[in-house]
Amino acid sequence: MPSSSPVPTPAAPTPAVPSSGDPGGVAAAVLAARESAVEALLDFAPAALELGEVFARAGHELALVGGPVRDAVLGRLSGPADVDLDLTTSARPAETERLLRAWGDASWDVGAAFGTVGARRGDVVVEVTTYRSDLYDRASRKPVVEFGESLEDDLVRRDFTVNAMAVRLPDGAFVDPCGGLRDLAHRVLHTPRSPEESFADDPLRMMRAARFASTLGLRVAPAVVEAMTAMADRITIVSAERVRTELEKLLLGVHPRAGLELLVGTGIAEHVLPELPALQLEIDEHHRHKDVYEHTLTVLEQAIALEDPPGADGGGDDGRVPGPDLVLRLAALLHDVGKPATRRFEAGGGVSFHHHEVVGAKMTARRMKALRFDAATTKQVARLVELHLRFHGYAGGEWTDSAVRRYVTDAGPLLPRLHRLTRSDSTTRNQRKASRLAAAYDSLEQRITELQQAEELASVRPDLDGGQIMATLAVGPGPVVGRAYRHLLELRLDHGPLGEDAARAELLAWWARQPERPQEPQG
Repeated sequence: MPSSSPVPTPAAPTPAVPSSGDPGGVAAAVLAARESAVEALLDFAPAALELGEVFARAGHELALVGGPVRDAVLGRLSGPADVDLDLTTSARPAETERLLRAWGDASWDVGAAFGTVGARRGDVVVEVTTYRSDLYDRASRKPVVEFGESLEDDLVRRDFTVNAMAVRLPDGAFVDPCGGLRDLAHRVLHTPRSPEESFADDPLRMMRAARFASTLGLRVAPAVVEAMTAMADRITIVSAERVRTELEKLLLGVHPRAGLELLVGTGIAEHVLPELPALQLEIDEHHRHKDVYEHTLTVLEQAIALEDPPGADGGGDDGRVPGPDLVLRLAALLHDVGKPATRRFEAGGGVSFHHHEVVGAKMTARRMKALRFDAATTKQVARLVELHLRFHGYAGGEWTDSAVRRYVTDAGPLLPRLHRLTRSDSTTRNQRKASRLAAAYDSLEQRITELQQAEELASVRPDLDGGQIMATLAVGPGPVVGRAYRHLLELRLDHGPLGEDAARAELLAWWARQPERPQEPQG
């Protein structure tokens, strides 16, 4: 893996409606984008066109809506293997279910209470929802479902103008009552109604605004930012699972920094990820330590730059980490969350954060559990946070074989991610220091490669297994066997492979020092 280098700013998706200072040019680009998007959608999903004819023959309207339409405008439609379409219709749910049952290979009730029916035909999956004009209980985010009468009214109730566009089927008419195409041309995020009304109905939309800043590279309109700031505490009525889903999508986007800065700047992060704004420590008067918040965002960007191309095999012996990688990005974001709790001002004006990696690992696990992350992801991220400073204890290059073995063994399958996290954690502007740290880590990786080839470090085990330990000590299963195993593992890490005879001699010597040993241990 190459040494760390300056991190390029991630590129935004290129829309089919480029922004222009010339209003006439923008209008022409919008018109061209509309025509191109319709053509792309109908080519992309011919099954949807056929379904539109089915609904039309039954006297009902049908339209493609939401993400697929927006992505067609942006030129982001993926391949046929990913055909998953959202549609809306004038038909009521019972009629929708009847038509889908006749059209598809299978159909299912996604949510009768919400007017949504799903179906599959070949590789195409559709979800069809009856026009809605919902009312919301302002004490929760659950809508009181009211079916609507028109496509335009259905679109106006949606979260953002860029998601409030539709293509009628089967005639291909483009419907854009809220100016979503215009907003994509200007790369700005607006709500169809006032943002206060929209967010009062569904506070999760505030998280989505940050997500779209990350995934689509859109600038959030000032009025939307103002509403998010004023209504930040409304996010507390949203379930942790839904917040986590939006946070994951934000972090996996092209511009996670933009989304995170929006959450922090509006105060929403105080409610969903308070450890992040807490990193905005007051700089001491002598500027003896970095702005931890800015450092963290830079580390995140540098970690992203070190990910391997999407789709590359990784996470195993090949050392690759295909992007976007949620575990690496979470670890980069949370690696220093223990610093505020461990900050100490030392004599002479210095600042220390002793053991912040240990404290941070515990804080990371607590926050991720609160956000309902799965246990495996939580364990991996917390472990990386705990290990992220391990390298700096040996940054001078004094790596013994024992230290290398322990580094690899403690990281386990997380080693490729730990490599990237550790390199990313160097944000110094001192080029000499940065070069020295990069060279030291190059040296460590070379040592790891050499020892892996010589000793199969990826699966370090004692020279004797559990059965051999019990036979040597003439004991049955129990705590003694576990202690003996750990003793032999420590010897293996310190000295490398011993061989069975030497390991058995060491085991007997250890056993002779144990208070519970029999008087005549068997060899």
